[in-house]
Amino acid sequence: MAEYRDTIHSRAAIGGHPLHPMLIHFPVAALTGLLPVDLAYLWTLDEFWWRAGLWLSGVGALGGWVASIFGLIDLISVRQIRLKITAWCHAILAVMMLSLASLNWVLRYHDEAVSMQYWALYLSAITAALIALAAYLGGRLVYEHAVGVDVEH
Repeated sequence: MAEYRDTIHSRAAIGGHPLHPMLIHFPVAALTGLLPVDLAYLWTLDEFWWRAGLWLSGVGALGGWVASIFGLIDLISVRQIRLKITAWCHAILAVMMLSLASLNWVLRYHDEAVSMQYWALYLSAITAALIALAAYLGGRLVYEHAVGVDVEH
């Protein structure tokens, strides 16, 4: 484990527990699970998988935007976080990913499966790749920079 000089506390926290990392797990799971669901639809053409993808994309996008509010609060209000290039890269990737996830949901909501299946798969794959990159940088913020980690107790 790395030695930390200073712990960086979250301002968007309840009882010292940062809200952003608490809320991000469900949207990440939904948007990551969207890729195999889209593949299942293409393989079976079963409408169940299309409806599941519609719900996963909506829950993932909406939940991601909600979780991002708390990450943004920390980015803007905590100087030590704001000074980290890793934090800005994480935020930029997250906005790109959430924009694609939102587009994916809107296109699914307004179109039929037959005309959207390949676009949906493409957007799901890019979103999953961006999630992986953003998660890596988020992990670096926690494990290398002690953002939101109380190492003093």
